[in-house]
Amino acid sequence: MNLSSPFIHRPVATALLTIAVGLAGAVAFRLLPVSPLPQVDFPTISVGASLPGASPEIMASSVATPLERQFGRIASVTEMTSSSTLGQTGITLQFDLDRNIDAAARDVEAAINAARGYLPANLPGNPTYRKVNPADAPIMILALTSPKLPPAALYDAGSTILMQRISQIPGVGQVVVGGSSAPAVRIDVNPTQINHYGLSLEDLRTVISSETANLAKGSFTDKNKTWLIDANDQLLHAADYEPLLIKTNNGAAIKLTDVGRITDSVQTVRSLGLENGQRAALIIIFRQPGANIINTVDGIQAALPQLHASIDPSIALTVTLDQTQTIRASVSDIERTLAISVVLVVIVVFLFLREARSTLIPSVAVPVSLLGTCAVMYLLGFSIDNLSLMALAISTGFVIDDAIVVLENITRYHEAGMSAMASALRGAAEIGPTVFSISVSLVAVFIPILMMGGIVGRLLREFAVTLATTILISMVISLTTTPTMCAYLLTEGKGHGKLYQASEKVFDFILSIYKRSLTWVLRNAALVLLIAIATLALNVYLYIIVPKGFFPEQDTGRISGSFLGDQDLSFQAMQSKITQLASIVQKDPGVATVQAFSGGGAGTTTNSGRAFIALKPLSERKATAQQIIARLRPRLAVIPGVTLFLQAVQDV
Repeated sequence: MNLSSPFIHRPVATALLTIAVGLAGAVAFRLLPVSPLPQVDFPTISVGASLPGASPEIMASSVATPLERQFGRIASVTEMTSSSTLGQTGITLQFDLDRNIDAAARDVEAAINAARGYLPANLPGNPTYRKVNPADAPIMILALTSPKLPPAALYDAGSTILMQRISQIPGVGQVVVGGSSAPAVRIDVNPTQINHYGLSLEDLRTVISSETANLAKGSFTDKNKTWLIDANDQLLHAADYEPLLIKTNNGAAIKLTDVGRITDSVQTVRSLGLENGQRAALIIIFRQPGANIINTVDGIQAALPQLHASIDPSIALTVTLDQTQTIRASVSDIERTLAISVVLVVIVVFLFLREARSTLIPSVAVPVSLLGTCAVMYLLGFSIDNLSLMALAISTGFVIDDAIVVLENITRYHEAGMSAMASALRGAAEIGPTVFSISVSLVAVFIPILMMGGIVGRLLREFAVTLATTILISMVISLTTTPTMCAYLLTEGKGHGKLYQASEKVFDFILSIYKRSLTWVLRNAALVLLIAIATLALNVYLYIIVPKGFFPEQDTGRISGSFLGDQDLSFQAMQSKITQLASIVQKDPGVATVQAFSGGGAGTTTNSGRAFIALKPLSERKATAQQIIARLRPRLAVIPGVTLFLQAVQDV
């Protein structure tokens, strides 16, 4: 049975099908999301709860413990960690890799509802949960700085204006504002005074709550119209709280100012944000799972002028970290490598075939197979990343093989005197089973990768499927389009051209060298066998001593750091030490910007913090990221009481 025959006899339909595959792939390539690595759903859920004013011990015993008991009953939980700080509790649940993240989220929600009866009655709201990927790094960090406004005003602009608008940009998954806290009125109560007047803190809280309640005022109505009474009872500034009456004592009025000091401040005074040593509010942006990271960042960049115009003109809005710079360079580099590979393959084919028409036939199989693979990748939900692009680059050599084998077999009959049509029919019929077996054998090599479990298996699965898909599409193209082109493009009744005749002597010379070397090898079989055994032993030795790792180290130009201070370190002391550490890092000649924040949420406590360090371009710095980390460590070790752990950020 000749599988190629229906396609050879229908050249128009075959051409249209080939063009359709190519166009579908071209469209899909533009729609594929871009990311450094394949999108792997780590079934991890983060749960958070807050009780303002509660100590870490109370949060751990009254909030974290009831939740942990309920979470422990959920199936497939492999790891559960919790941390409690002043007024905050965070619990991270990690599930088995085979667990569906959406089903796990439903179980977590049910567990939270079941634990609600055991939680404190004065908890402001139910604990919240969100699906997270612990390996995700921020795609962009924006810094808000101003020489005039305090950090509270910067945080207010970031959390009430910018955060809302950035969250609406397609591809943005989460926006975190750190470095300060929202504006608030703080009342520092004198315990001696309230005790003197026979008051308690609960009495003050009740009075303040009742005086700042924004309740409905009612309405006026006549025969024809109704007027609503609109007034805001909330007190927004410290001056509004000063005349507040607490109680009367023997006819004397006791005001709030008599028992405490009232100031305009922020909700959390234990928070710090620095951008190159200057107080700042940091907007940390994460992408949505599966979103095109480059399109997402481009959308944010396009919205920056409008975002800047919506806040105070004295606030500077700057991009301090952009993860896509290295991703763009990496994707662009491998796309360029892929294009060069295709061109080199075509050139090599032309050098051996030495005819333009004959070269065109297998050359069509390469781009069509690659584009067709992009269409399948889109349907499977894959992305353009380093592994999938590497698979496409590697497959270039496999793709051309099938077409070359078919072309050579058809050309053999054509040179023997048969017509192009007859040669295509007979040659394709003979070589078809061979091409099919070769392709299936190559695909079978990747079956173990598809069966791998764990994180490594999930990461390499996209690589294996992409490469196997390219091989299968190449096989189909070689058994349909290639013989059809041979039937209608091979020249009839013409000898070889001048180029072919001139280069034939070169190939005869190469053939003679190969003949002599093969003769020598056959005559010295024992020596060749010893060389082969020695080579195998050397490879085993090199495999043992070669350094091993999960992925090769990259210099992405980004370094992440975490501050960790002593448990008894006050926030004021922590703030001073973080400022010193950030200043030391900033003075390094290879560092471009340093962003640091501590306290105020965003995954930090009053004795811990985080830092994002952006390095200068490689052309402007002589040291790699690892070398910069190595020379920073002894400089940072001179500050006692707090340690900065540095790690180069990897895209792969």
